[in-house]
Amino acid sequence: MRIGRQQERRERQDQYGQQLRFGKALVGGGCVAALGFGPSAAMAAPGSGVSGTVVAKGTSTGKLKVKTPKGRTDVTFRTITVEPGGSTGWHTHSGQVIAVVQSGTLTRILDDCSVEVMAAGTSFIEPAGAHRPHIGRNLGTESVVLWVTYLLPEGSALSDDADAVDCDAKK
Repeated sequence: MRIGRQQERRERQDQYGQQLRFGKALVGGGCVAALGFGPSAAMAAPGSGVSGTVVAKGTSTGKLKVKTPKGRTDVTFRTITVEPGGSTGWHTHSGQVIAVVQSGTLTRILDDCSVEVMAAGTSFIEPAGAHRPHIGRNLGTESVVLWVTYLLPEGSALSDDADAVDCDAKK
């Protein structure tokens, strides 16, 4: 007789346990559903007293790989204008430079003598290092306006003059 009562009690406990687990699942699911329908403290609230102006936007031709210098970084924003027939001269940067061509067309010659033509609305990254000289030229009839962000080691010059690459010798 005793074995029969123990069996009955186990069956009732199993049944109660299943009901308890089912009830917890319903409560948990209800909470999740309520979060989706009701207001939440984590939802964004509109700001006030803030304004912003997009000064330049450009789209890269491929994936941009941004690398900051080791240690502290000077971040500088600058507008550069290259008049028709003008050039930046051969130069390098000690950190990366992110540029957006706001207007005009910039022709870039890189250290491997490859040529990149960057029209208004495009963006690019100039790599860091004294071994990466490059020049930007305005071969067009309107001014080239660049919006540039420099990511340089603290205290570095924005650019350093470099010797011209002899592209005729590389052919």
